[in-house]
Amino acid sequence: MANVSLIQNIGLVDKATGQRTSTINETTVATANSNIFVTGNWFASSSTTNGKSWTQVDPFTLLPPAADGFCCDQVTLYEPDRDIWIWILQYLAVPGGNNVFRVAVAPGATPSTWHWWDISPRDVNPAWTDRWFDYPDAAVSSNHLYLTFNLFDHTEPRNRWQAAVAFKMPLDMLRAGADLTHQSFTTTSVGSLRLTQGASDSMFFAGHTAGTKLRVHGWPDSSNTVGSFDVQPGPWSAGPYISRGPDGSNWLGRPVDPRITGGWITGTRAGFLWTAGPRPERPVPYVKAAVVDVTTQLMVEEPDIWNTESAFAYPAACPNAAGVVGVSLMLGGGPRHPSHVVGFRDGGEWRLTVARAGTDGPPDEAWGDYLSCRRHHPNTSEWVASGYTLQGGTTRRHIEPQYVHFGIG
Repeated sequence: MANVSLIQNIGLVDKATGQRTSTINETTVATANSNIFVTGNWFASSSTTNGKSWTQVDPFTLLPPAADGFCCDQVTLYEPDRDIWIWILQYLAVPGGNNVFRVAVAPGATPSTWHWWDISPRDVNPAWTDRWFDYPDAAVSSNHLYLTFNLFDHTEPRNRWQAAVAFKMPLDMLRAGADLTHQSFTTTSVGSLRLTQGASDSMFFAGHTAGTKLRVHGWPDSSNTVGSFDVQPGPWSAGPYISRGPDGSNWLGRPVDPRITGGWITGTRAGFLWTAGPRPERPVPYVKAAVVDVTTQLMVEEPDIWNTESAFAYPAACPNAAGVVGVSLMLGGGPRHPSHVVGFRDGGEWRLTVARAGTDGPPDEAWGDYLSCRRHHPNTSEWVASGYTLQGGTTRRHIEPQYVHFGIG
């Protein structure tokens, strides 16, 4: 039986983050050789020494200001075929206007010299005034960077969801730093679209529709036509999300929601993961899994991640070069404070291990909203994952982001 091998397991201390951490930490990570880049809400950090030392990167000041200033969501990727780092940053909406998201790219081994492009809702649709993008996701195919965002209304009553938007951008243009053209797709029936890591000639992404159904979209690299089909997973519920740890704190009390947070593609099979509420066979919140065949458009399997005493939540996923699916997720409740877990799928079983056990639960009962799992570079049979825990207290300075490099032991 294969086991999880923790090759590196590093907690980022205050010097690396500037204490700009939160229980809503939303960490992502990417690697290239000895270089590591980690982002989270309000902070970024890099290492050129394979994690031996870290340098704080200030997302507020490293790049020029835009819209009404940086805040807060970020995503990072490394694209090895073109040797580029990709950094997605979200900015605030100006009063009475739009926000922007920024696509920043740094060529070469070390993420240092960045060029960037800013895109606002009005760049997609001139009628989208007083709108703002939020909740980013990013993945690459063979030739394109794909991004997804939710679109919200910025007028009163504020923060009403309006649509979800997916973008496709040529990687060669990003590498060249030239004028950037992009294609976009908009839907008003499905929100919080999650992309599949590991894509090649087509990108797939999904969201929930019609209650518990899953709508899967396919976007070929060679086309601007986006197709879709619906599948019905087995029974699952969108709450209630309650999981109290040893201190009585419900770490899922923000509340958590059933947005898809993990997606992957291997061959013709696309998988999606999200946090589901308890049901008779699953006594505490757990990770619901749905794997579909994108050719037959049928459900193939539903390999949920669950146990009877502690809740799993906020899953991220990525296949390695051999198609083995790695995961990064949180575990907490019952005897456990919120803890970071990594692992992979071995045949029909999930092999999981706690990378870092938390010492406390969040006093405001808030956690989330997403983590990341990426293919390690250059060791593409292995993975890197981001997570975080509370260590030695309950304030934001006690939040420690976690960088984990793991493989199959």
